[in-house]
Amino acid sequence: MKKIIQNTALVENETIEFKTSFNDEVIISLVAFANTKGGSVFIGISDSGEVIGLQLGKETIAQWINEVKNKTASTVIPDVELISYDGKQVVVFKIQEYPIKPISFKGKCYKRVESSNHLMSVEEIANEHLKTINTSWDFYLDPNHNLDTISLDKVARFIKKIEQRTLNTIQHKPLEFLQKMEMIREGKLTFGAYLLFVSDYCAISDIQIGRFKSDITIIDSLSLNTDLFSEVDEIMLFIKKHLKVEYIITGEPQRTERFDYPLDAIREVVINMIVHRDYRDSSGSVIKIFDNRIEFYNPGKLFGGITLQNLLSGNYTSKSRNKLIAKAFKEVGLIERYGSGIQRIHNICKDFGIVPPIFEEETNGIKVVLSNKKLNDGLNGGLNGGLNEELEKIYLIIKETPGIKIKDIIPLTENSSTRTIERYIAELIELQLVERKGSRKTGGYFITNKGYDSPIFEEETNGIKVVLSNKKLNGGLNDGLNGGLNDGLNGGLNEELEKIYLIIQETPGIQVKDIIPLTENSSTRTIERYIAELIELQLVERKGSRKTGGYFIVEKNE
Repeated sequence: MKKIIQNTALVENETIEFKTSFNDEVIISLVAFANTKGGSVFIGISDSGEVIGLQLGKETIAQWINEVKNKTASTVIPDVELISYDGKQVVVFKIQEYPIKPISFKGKCYKRVESSNHLMSVEEIANEHLKTINTSWDFYLDPNHNLDTISLDKVARFIKKIEQRTLNTIQHKPLEFLQKMEMIREGKLTFGAYLLFVSDYCAISDIQIGRFKSDITIIDSLSLNTDLFSEVDEIMLFIKKHLKVEYIITGEPQRTERFDYPLDAIREVVINMIVHRDYRDSSGSVIKIFDNRIEFYNPGKLFGGITLQNLLSGNYTSKSRNKLIAKAFKEVGLIERYGSGIQRIHNICKDFGIVPPIFEEETNGIKVVLSNKKLNDGLNGGLNGGLNEELEKIYLIIKETPGIKIKDIIPLTENSSTRTIERYIAELIELQLVERKGSRKTGGYFITNKGYDSPIFEEETNGIKVVLSNKKLNGGLNDGLNGGLNDGLNGGLNEELEKIYLIIQETPGIQVKDIIPLTENSSTRTIERYIAELIELQLVERKGSRKTGGYFIVEKNE
């Protein structure tokens, strides 16, 4: 059937591919479309969209279809349409997303990513197969372990927790209950059951935790190779042991204590690590505790086609890599609702008054960084130090051009990589400075415009720091004795900051070098940072020359 092209402004994208002639690349594109969301290959059009046309014989199209069938498994049979433009013929092969995946070409599997075909990894092939049969790796029978390798006492505790949560009595014995939960089938363990209830050493649940004094100096460590429920508890105990405690002065005889991180956020990250980890990966999970941050690394890329940008914006449907493990954690109340963990971590950090967590994709996994930096720390740090020009530039571009798209941002920066720009925008979305509005095709990026001062972007030794100010655009900071960090002295400064404030109060005009011996911290840089915070809070000021001057308490006029 012949038809005139109605729209000649087509461009290559996630569902459209242009080819000047029929060859193996056409078949690869059809396979990639079948493994993704379906699409069309236009044969007789150049990459730039110019209609070249084809010379077709009587059996040409039939021969092409046979070649597609013979070179694909499972067999792909595309729909065919013959169209014309200015007397030039174009053949369109259309393919729907196949329900049974993955489809291969000469033994290799491909998927469509934007306007390119990508060779699928072994992991991606396995995941597509598992999604096709609506199951996950942890539901499969474990050929290496039998029922003797799990602890029935641990199963009994699992059942008891479910009873306590649901207020219902479970009549089944431990093994009967595991069969009901499909954790045991045909008298054999699944991988999930083994990980959840292993009685002794478990090689594939390896987690390494370290307390670092510097990037290379470890002062305490813990290795875990046990069942998943126990690992949650052991990790939390170790991290809690190494958290700092700050004291809040409330006016009451007893000072209020709180950790420098919200324990609920840490626990949420830990549970997400354990539930969503790719246990087929030979590498283990790693947690590093530093003075100012905690880094969580987990093997396994984002699952189910979710991108980091989807994750940070909340625009995704939750899909679990380990359905059985996730179900078990939900049964005992460790997971409240599927797909809500990331937003909950954000909200907990915000309510606690610390900067948002950072989510990063690494080579074969995901890293989450929790910082103990308070939201209103160091407001002027970016002005006094170096700015991260690229991140700030993108923020300002979006601010000046509301609704701009990534393809239009790239020419305005020195970096032409779409992926890099997407990563910067993901960071800005993560910090709630930028948001996306509109549909996928016509939408763009906008400043969130929450009525606050512009963010400050700083470069640090091993990364980037973004400082969010709570300073209103139409007013000054009401910090100091009436506000400030934890509402100033009335609301309670953190212990170290309070100590430096009192030293300056007792010794007007004191210099940094004389403060250091009076504190437990011998770092000049750390003391200078605390003093900068006190200056920012309008509690402390410097008077005199650089050589002979010192620090004084700001006198407030009541």
